[in-house]
Amino acid sequence: MKKQFNNFNKSKLMLSVFLSAFLFFSCSGDTTTSGGEAVVKPSNLVVVATPTGVSTQNPNGDGSGTVSFTFTATNATSYKIALGDGETKETTTGSLTYTYNAAGTNTYTIYVSAYNGSQFVSSSVSLTLYVAPKAIWADEFNVDGAPDATKWVYDLGTGDWGWGNNEAQYYTSRTDNVKVQNGVLKITTIKENYNGSNYTSARIKTQGKFSFKYGRVEIKAKLPSGGGTWPALWMLGDNITSAGWPACGEIDIMEHLGNQLNKIYGTLHYPNFSGGNAVSRTTNITNATTEFHIYSLDWRADSIKFYVDGTLFHTFTNTSALPFNQNFFLIINCAIGGNFGGTIDPNFVSSTYEVDYIRVFN
Repeated sequence: MKKQFNNFNKSKLMLSVFLSAFLFFSCSGDTTTSGGEAVVKPSNLVVVATPTGVSTQNPNGDGSGTVSFTFTATNATSYKIALGDGETKETTTGSLTYTYNAAGTNTYTIYVSAYNGSQFVSSSVSLTLYVAPKAIWADEFNVDGAPDATKWVYDLGTGDWGWGNNEAQYYTSRTDNVKVQNGVLKITTIKENYNGSNYTSARIKTQGKFSFKYGRVEIKAKLPSGGGTWPALWMLGDNITSAGWPACGEIDIMEHLGNQLNKIYGTLHYPNFSGGNAVSRTTNITNATTEFHIYSLDWRADSIKFYVDGTLFHTFTNTSALPFNQNFFLIINCAIGGNFGGTIDPNFVSSTYEVDYIRVFN
């Protein structure tokens, strides 16, 4: 009787161990328990990313940057999405609309996790998206008179105390030298005696009004003629007043010399590479002084690219060690003579630098 009792207890013990093991493995892996109930791991995760305006002509979207995401997964109650641009979103609806801002055509890897309690399953999808550049600042020069005082200030004088290059002009704010007329900014360089100088011109800038970090700049301009003329569109770092030049960095989007007709310069100045040692490239065009051309700059954290009429002619590698990773402001001017402008044509009387527009995009 005692032996039968022991066998019965042994059988009961083995059944208890079996049931415990069965319950443990049933709750591991694809399930957990929450409040005594089994939580099933999601499965069959499907992610679909659809840019707005996709068509045969626009396979990467219409340029708005807006993308509609849908997520489906069996047993999922919520989704977490890493959008590939540093942003992360969560949703319980299985859908999300998001707008990307980086201009150009970029490819993002989207990571999605479908959750049910602490259980989850993950997947990823690649998204190639076109985002049209968005204007963040512009001057179309549509109002006659002086340049818009909300956008521009003047540099006045010869600059011989710091920013001149032994040039011959005196910069003024007179309408004789700078005005907006018939939808065009006109900077006119004139041979005349003025405050001890033999020439006058103008130099305007956005310092204190507008500056930006990274983006695309476009200027549509017709350049002045005459030996010694030196028109430019360029930028300086906001910290020039504290860091000085060339530590602040300088980006010359366009420079032209009347003594080198139709040769366009794109140049960068920074410590150890400034003045005559700056990093510069040139391209030759036609009719620089008789027709309007578009001079542009594509400035990013890893590169700075110079274009004329959409044709790339200078690519510079930008790094975090250089001063080209801070806010810069814009400058438009026309100098004459000096270290770079060179010999002034003795027959020069006057010439006008005309700017149809300047636009800055993100």
